Amino acid sequence: MLTANVPSYQPVSKSTTYLVVALGLGAMAFEGYDLIVYGAAVPALLAYHPWALTPGKVGLMGGAAFLGMFLGAPAAGWLSDRFGRRRLFISLLAFFSLMMILVSVVPTPLLFGLFRLLAGLAFGGIPPTAIAQTFEFSPPNRRVLFNSVMLSGFGIGAILAGVFGLTLMSHIGFRGLFAIGGLPLITLAPLAYFVLPESPNFTSKLSAAKLTPGVVAPKVESSWVGVLRGRAGLATVMFGIANFCSLQFSFALNTWLPQLMRGAGYPLGSALQLLLLLNIGALVGVLFFAWLAGKLGVRVVAPLMFVVAALALGLLGLHSPGSIIRSLVFIIGAAGLGSQSLLFSFMGTTYRQSSRATAVGAVSSVGHLGGATGPVVGALMVGAHLGLAKSLLVLAGIAVVSASAMLLVPRGVTPVEPAVELDAMNPGELGYPAHEAGR
Repeated sequence: MLTANVPSYQPVSKSTTYLVVALGLGAMAFEGYDLIVYGAAVPALLAYHPWALTPGKVGLMGGAAFLGMFLGAPAAGWLSDRFGRRRLFISLLAFFSLMMILVSVVPTPLLFGLFRLLAGLAFGGIPPTAIAQTFEFSPPNRRVLFNSVMLSGFGIGAILAGVFGLTLMSHIGFRGLFAIGGLPLITLAPLAYFVLPESPNFTSKLSAAKLTPGVVAPKVESSWVGVLRGRAGLATVMFGIANFCSLQFSFALNTWLPQLMRGAGYPLGSALQLLLLLNIGALVGVLFFAWLAGKLGVRVVAPLMFVVAALALGLLGLHSPGSIIRSLVFIIGAAGLGSQSLLFSFMGTTYRQSSRATAVGAVSSVGHLGGATGPVVGALMVGAHLGLAKSLLVLAGIAVVSASAMLLVPRGVTPVEPAVELDAMNPGELGYPAHEAGR
């Protein structure tokens, strides 16, 4: 009986690694734009008389995309582990682009919410697929850095959403802003089709089915076993809680910060500038905290940053000069939104390769449920007239819960994966070797 040891990292050229990271960054940038532009469009949606929207309805419409992400993330993670990253990545890009185009032309709020929900199915699949690709094409000692750079695309897209909201809203309206989200259909998706390689690990798995006569690909446990069993199962629960809370407060803030600041007496232009500053802070935070995590460890830095964000949220509710308010908003973006990538890097270094995309997909799904409730939580706070200070304290408490859950993630989750025995199996069945022997 033969065995196969397929390493979790198979060396590739630097240019290939950079290409994979760049394509993932581009996909995350469009996802960040499509999700955050909704917050910039909220004042225009509330002022759009034909639809006669209330804050509650706007919150539900904003949550529709995250409900789709909740459903799409685990399915995409499983499909990615089973059938490869490349085709799924390209298909998701094309699908959410088409849905965003439809969002921009719908005549009713119901159809708007429906197509946002369908777009969310693809939004949920992009991160676990892109993270799995990035980890597999990156050398082990650069994984956290490259993954953080790739995920920084979300911040770039969020910044563009703020910029376009400030500069283009009066010219193209909220429909034009949403239509921009369809650009990957004619840009990034075709580019990825021609230049994106398949994961070397997945290619090795396909090759294993074509070995010498009598030797075929191995039978091993489901990738879900490596996500739900033993210490890995406890880690998955803690990551799920952390991701749920972090996305809940992030998207409550991104959706309702302009309206909360307007309610506190700020003009619309200044409120939208703060939303832009929030996401500039997120982009800076992604890169800075990736570097810091390389020095201190992601297990230390990730929860610490959520505590810092909670403190800044509490201080933001106090009556302070404009310069202090801007500084606090920047810190909240850097520590609270920017450190979100560290949570994904934390997950990526916790699970073995054979179940990594499944784990990230499952945890992302729970997180997106939190994201779906974030705009609703914000709508409830606005509808209850809590005011800026109390609303921000609620969000600070959510951030503290996220940090606490990360601190409870157990150590020593990933076992050493042995060589895989190649045994007989039914023709056409594709096995998945457990092979990542220590990172």
